[in-house]
Amino acid sequence: MRYIGAALQEARDCSYNVHLHGGKIIMSATVGFDHVHLVAKEPQATAKWYVEKLGGEITRNLEVKGAPQVYVSFGGFTVIVRGERPAESASDKPGLQWGVDHFGLSVKGDFDGFCTGLREKGVTFSMPPTDFNPTTRIAFINAPDGVSVELLDRKDQR
Repeated sequence: MRYIGAALQEARDCSYNVHLHGGKIIMSATVGFDHVHLVAKEPQATAKWYVEKLGGEITRNLEVKGAPQVYVSFGGFTVIVRGERPAESASDKPGLQWGVDHFGLSVKGDFDGFCTGLREKGVTFSMPPTDFNPTTRIAFINAPDGVSVELLDRKDQR
């Protein structure tokens, strides 16, 4: 019992939620979304695209492990854009691959007007604004370096 008490105290000191269930220690934590990390041929130009086209804000611009790394903030969501690091060899995507396919950004307000504004800025759409279901309108845009971004208007979350 002394071991369990010490383990409980250690876990509490690490800011976990700790429960004792059937003589076993159960630790729980919460997980939240932090960022999307992109590798770009031209990180500065790519970060600028996210600022100029989607309204992000560059909040950090530094070098990490020999490559530029730019943080673009969208409120509580960050896109980290980094360049190729020494000894790395990135290549173009040949098309659809297993793994992450895209990331989605919610659009509050005039969704179709926002999409029209993106077209006027030269952004290309792989899927124009479309009613996906009765409560959600979506579109997909092509970002630099083969990245696909989904735009969502969730009418049930307004």
